[in-house]
Amino acid sequence: MKYWQIKKIAFFFVFAAGVLPVFTQSAGKVSQVWVADQGDGTYKNPILYADYSDPDAIRVGEDYYLTASSFNCMPGLPILHSRDLVNWEIIGHALQKQIPEAFFEVPQHGNGVWAPCLRYHDGEFYIYWGDPDHGVYMVKTRDPAGDWEPPVLVKEGKGIIDTSPLWDDDGQVYLVHGWAGSRAGVNSLITVNRMNADGTRVLDEGKHVFDGHDGHKTIEGPKFYKRNGYYYIFAPAGGVPTGWQLILRSRDIYGPYEEKIVLEQGSTPVNGPHQGGWVETPGGESWFLHFQDVEAYGRILHLQPVRWVGDWPMMGEDKDGNGVGEPVLRHKKPDVGATYPIQTPAESDEFNTDVLGLQWQWHANPRVVWSALLRGKDYLRLFAVNQPQGAANLWPVPNLLLQKFPAPDFTATTKVTWQVEFEAWQEKKAGLIITGNDYAYLAISQDDKGYKISQVRCKNAEKGTAEEVVAEKRIGTNTAYLRVNVSGPDAKCRFSYSEDGQRFTPIGEEFTALPDKWIGAKVGLFATSASNARRGSYADFDWFRVTK
Repeated sequence: MKYWQIKKIAFFFVFAAGVLPVFTQSAGKVSQVWVADQGDGTYKNPILYADYSDPDAIRVGEDYYLTASSFNCMPGLPILHSRDLVNWEIIGHALQKQIPEAFFEVPQHGNGVWAPCLRYHDGEFYIYWGDPDHGVYMVKTRDPAGDWEPPVLVKEGKGIIDTSPLWDDDGQVYLVHGWAGSRAGVNSLITVNRMNADGTRVLDEGKHVFDGHDGHKTIEGPKFYKRNGYYYIFAPAGGVPTGWQLILRSRDIYGPYEEKIVLEQGSTPVNGPHQGGWVETPGGESWFLHFQDVEAYGRILHLQPVRWVGDWPMMGEDKDGNGVGEPVLRHKKPDVGATYPIQTPAESDEFNTDVLGLQWQWHANPRVVWSALLRGKDYLRLFAVNQPQGAANLWPVPNLLLQKFPAPDFTATTKVTWQVEFEAWQEKKAGLIITGNDYAYLAISQDDKGYKISQVRCKNAEKGTAEEVVAEKRIGTNTAYLRVNVSGPDAKCRFSYSEDGQRFTPIGEEFTALPDKWIGAKVGLFATSASNARRGSYADFDWFRVTK
């Protein structure tokens, strides 16, 4: 019997017993650069200093699950697991490829999976999201760490975003959503649709239940809940960098809705604070997970305590007594009835198995010919894939293997061996990259004089500007250690290299990382050839390590 079959059978029996499995961190290591759990019964925000945009979370039994926007990066819809809302690990992805597949074969910067909503109903996990160009999709599973069913198009259309379902007590099913003005021509509206019983199809054109133009412009990211006979819509307004958390409530699902601001930046450094999800512990404590936009570092994840006053949630702490909460920077951990080990999402990867670490994503729908991880080889081989025809830089290149910035200050180092085939060394390279609308990388390549290390940068990559070689250094071997140090608050990047892994030599100029479209900058690996170059050549990455 195969391992996955044993796993499925085991999951069935524990699920039938009403207990979900406990997941452990595959890498078995705690981050060296950001740990929220202070080890004394408190935590610091953000709980994840990484780009988990538009987070949503649920509790099932004693387990908490979280997903977030993944936009064009694949695999998408990351699934994170926790037992205490502070310590999280990545356990899988709900989406292996985006559809339509042909559309997402190239990087669709800023498109794809927007603001997903994670829910649990009748023994199944559901995720709904709005693709602003194609419509509302849904995937589901009984095992959040396993395979998810193929996406179902729930409603076709442009500009329908930020979706959240609600299974009502009387068996009716509803979907609330916002609108993207760039596609729909209108925004700042919250709309409710009816769905069929299994949540696979929208049944009507929808009814607007709230108009934010008169005081809550750019209201978006609605999440549907029901509590004590009230329908609640949690929705941020005022824009990502400067907005606030708005709560709408009504006894009727179609309104009219009362409104109350419950969380604002106030005197804290937490700008926004933007959309997220509400969860309750088994003991009845309420908590709210939301993001804060910090430019190149992405949309980082915060955890706020919530108390209910007169059937309104009060988030964070009301420091000035104005009835509106402000984000906490440090707080007592949730009371979940036990103490769990400190754990953090994986960052480093030794490439010692035949699967990539779950932290890695490609910049478009992946293809099997881009890389190889073979059992017993202990390295990742990236093939020097030809860039798309007409590519002026790496903006349209899909085979960039990337992960999120994990902290405001960190160092990423990799060991790479470059191998040229057929003596076709022209316009081929591999290396360590910091991506964004501006990007920079450190590459190893070969020419008629031997091997070299180059620092390269590109400004305004989306506009098709050419790359610029900042510095070059000759090395005497085809193996090199490449390093980048990133430091906040402005994400300054400094590159260096080594031939022995001990003595590192700075190279080039300091680079300031910038965000991509709706996502933060990323760090990762690549191997490419010019579009018209002869196919061949590859880079073997022995490991990738994130340290202080």
